[in-house]
Amino acid sequence: MNKREFLKASSAMLTTSILSRYASGADKTTGAQMPAGEQAAHLPHRTNWAGNFTYSTDRLYSPTTVEEVQHIVKNAPSLHGLGARHSFNSIADSIAAQISLKGFDSMELDRNARTVTVGAGVTYGKLAPYIDAQGFAVHNLASLPHISVVGACATATHGSGVRSGNLSTSIVAIELVKADGTVVTLSRANLGEKFNGVAVAMGALGITTRITLQVEPTFQATQSVYQNLSFNELKHNLETIMSSGYSVSLFTDWQNHKATQVWIKRRVEPGVTHVPAPIFYGATLATKKLHPLEGHDAENCTEQMGIPGPWYERLPHFRMNFTPSSGQELQTEYLIPREHAYEAILAVEQLRDRITPHLFITELRTIAADDLWVSTAYKQPSLAIHFTWKPEWPAVKAILPLIEAELAPFQARPHWGKLFTMDPAHIQSLYPRMDDFKRLVQEYDPHGKFSNAFLQTNLGIASVVA
Repeated sequence: MNKREFLKASSAMLTTSILSRYASGADKTTGAQMPAGEQAAHLPHRTNWAGNFTYSTDRLYSPTTVEEVQHIVKNAPSLHGLGARHSFNSIADSIAAQISLKGFDSMELDRNARTVTVGAGVTYGKLAPYIDAQGFAVHNLASLPHISVVGACATATHGSGVRSGNLSTSIVAIELVKADGTVVTLSRANLGEKFNGVAVAMGALGITTRITLQVEPTFQATQSVYQNLSFNELKHNLETIMSSGYSVSLFTDWQNHKATQVWIKRRVEPGVTHVPAPIFYGATLATKKLHPLEGHDAENCTEQMGIPGPWYERLPHFRMNFTPSSGQELQTEYLIPREHAYEAILAVEQLRDRITPHLFITELRTIAADDLWVSTAYKQPSLAIHFTWKPEWPAVKAILPLIEAELAPFQARPHWGKLFTMDPAHIQSLYPRMDDFKRLVQEYDPHGKFSNAFLQTNLGIASVVA
């Protein structure tokens, strides 16, 4: 055994020993019994939402108060936050312990400041009806409602719209428990430009207990679906097509040089009635509600047919009260500078006969540029090429390098919470502020308490157990 392997094994053994005593319910220094929230449950074979990834530790802390979080964080040698488990890779993994704040479900609206502060366990499916009932909305939503607000923001999950930034761009403050157990509130007001490094951090800075988002007045929206849009139309009209609504998604199976469906979500302006045209760049208006996958029941999809409804019942693709218990799918996604969108689509299309047999569907959507240091849309208006795969990892794993090679000339950035095989050094080179982000992590977590294999490998962030 070489020195590095010896140190890694020794550190892991020490961590396991300490956490084993800590998880028993007794304080490791005084021997006093700890509150239930500060005890780690042993839950073997825990997986992510999709079931494709099994977490490396069976220790899960589920505190119910900020004070319990502080005590856990201060005394644990190493741990990582766990959200709604919707990431498809090891970004939330730990070999020592995880901490879930699922019970932190508070929501508090500040009408004067036009902000809402939510606990780390709140999902968008819970947040949206709450603020809508009080006359407010958030600017963007992801396709699925059951992901947590904190987790989605931490991974730069984005939603859609040429003028809409990703979900993290609405953050104005984050309450965080640092490695030493202290609680800090980080905001644009007290950090200035440095806050751009905090908003998307993948759990590397600490454990987020609450997050504050900017809100706007509530609005109504409609959704219309068109079928069979030729990719030929994208050569000269891609920007116009993607700008034709508040949010636009193209779905394709990569066959027949077309998007099988176009979903156009539009804001309803007071006093204005929009009647969808029967033809949209050669695509025909659907006459019944559709699921993105042809032949699938559309019951759980959000309302279509141009029928107005609340923003949160139109911006996602699936209804708020539809919460699948497991994904039974795999996901990958790459964000391309929109100026290269058409060429990137054609590059991927060359692989159609390799891709389609293992694919459920691909979605093409847009995201506005932002200033967040490690956001996948940092300084670039983007097109997202999103693959929803069948649960066939060996085949998908063989295809991903081929897709990444085709997209390499366009400086494609992989979604942090999804599956990819891209070289870590190349990934880091895609972010001009990556070194600044690493220095920020060093400032908040100098000993790598919150780091894990994902952060160490893909971002070069040192770990206490490395």
